[in-house]
Amino acid sequence: MQRLSGREKVASDHRWRIGASFWPAYTPAMDKTPEKQLRRGWTTGACATAAVKAALVRLWGGAFAADVTITLPRGETPTFALAHTDAGAAWAEAGITKDAGDDPDVTHGALIIARVRQGGQGIVFQAGKGVGMITKPGLPIPPGEPAINPAPRQMMTSVVQDLAAEYGRPAHVEITISIPGGEALAAKTWNPRLGIVGGLSVLGTTGIVRPFSCSAWIASIHRGVDVARACETPHVAGCTGATSEAAVQRLYGLPDHAMLDMGDFAGGLLKYLAKHPVARVTIGGGIGKMTKLAQGARDLHSGRSQVDFDQLADWLQDDRLRYVNTALEAYEIAGKTLPAMIAEKARDQVRIMLKDAPVDADIVVIDRAGAIIAQAGP
Repeated sequence: MQRLSGREKVASDHRWRIGASFWPAYTPAMDKTPEKQLRRGWTTGACATAAVKAALVRLWGGAFAADVTITLPRGETPTFALAHTDAGAAWAEAGITKDAGDDPDVTHGALIIARVRQGGQGIVFQAGKGVGMITKPGLPIPPGEPAINPAPRQMMTSVVQDLAAEYGRPAHVEITISIPGGEALAAKTWNPRLGIVGGLSVLGTTGIVRPFSCSAWIASIHRGVDVARACETPHVAGCTGATSEAAVQRLYGLPDHAMLDMGDFAGGLLKYLAKHPVARVTIGGGIGKMTKLAQGARDLHSGRSQVDFDQLADWLQDDRLRYVNTALEAYEIAGKTLPAMIAEKARDQVRIMLKDAPVDADIVVIDRAGAIIAQAGP
């Protein structure tokens, strides 16, 4: 699944810019357990595989079907309606409109087109309009290749091999995947930071999009670390939102690919860095989320961790802080002593999460306007 980049997030917590099929505007209901089970959807890779199958049936069988059924890696057999068909001499193409279910995936509603052409040697993948190319090391696909991940490639390869056996054809096929409008959408995702240029990625491990998947976000953080390491980037930063990200990037002059879209998943980032170290990491955020980090929270989301005001009062020996409602209110009462203490204790927690990894860590705490109010670090 392809999330919006940190630059597209509104500065306040968990509100995202609305655009064509982007994350929806935040509502408090998003922090609650839904009353009904959220509807799952299908990955770009699953849609591309279905499109390849439909196009091959036309190329080798002579006619398009109204819909097409594929088998996913875990045995599910979804059926997809065709939204686009075309054919010519020695080629055919089909398109599937992606349905991401109830997940606010950037590619929900996009048309995923596969053109197949007989010839060449083996199965060759090409990037059509709207599909990116890999330009940096560290990703599962090497530089110079279309941004079509290994699992979708294997799914499409299996379809080609099965249909080649069914129709008595050699499995020598060129597959070109296109996503109309994909280049514009990709500019608002993490792809540019990862060195994926010209369009979106064709993703998916299981073929299924699971709504509001934290694991997908954390996987994207991991890929950002992988790219930074492959590019020998000495300093990376993980921030909780757009405002803190802008402040940290401006402070240190970091390149875009060094800015990891950590969001609330401080633990997910730091656990990965403990095993895949970078020389230095900066963690940045507002005083509320940095307070939760200082108090040991790994997930900084408002629905999954809370500030302990009694602990704040004990730390500063100020009983007034037991009766405040927010960390910002505590800051207004206690003054600069509070963010300075929070920065130091947050860094202590970061060191705990990094274990013995050879990573220097520092903390940057900002106010709502993006001004730096405290730092702690090397």
